[in-house]
Amino acid sequence: MEKTATTRSTLSEAVYKNVGLSRNESAALVDSVFNEISKSLVDGQDVKISSFGTFIVRNKKERIGRNPKTGEEVPITARQVVTFRSSNVLKSEVAELSADKNLNNQGDN
Repeated sequence: MEKTATTRSTLSEAVYKNVGLSRNESAALVDSVFNEISKSLVDGQDVKISSFGTFIVRNKKERIGRNPKTGEEVPITARQVVTFRSSNVLKSEVAELSADKNLNNQGDN
């Protein structure tokens, strides 16, 4: 089973097919959505998308890390990171789909 990634172009193609906008308008719409999400995260705001999940900006404190190759202690500076927490709806859908795939694959044997 080969894994593929969903890209901006696949998303804009889906908008083109499902919404009926032109390809250029679909690409602009997808870019606009991602730009708004990015702006909010840069401003330190969390982004909540109903039935999908939440992008959370976390402040990480400075800490001491270790170079695994040399064992040398190295300071890791304080920084902000983005994490994603999926909604229960998304978790349920993914679990359901993976259970269906497992059943289908077992029937192939």
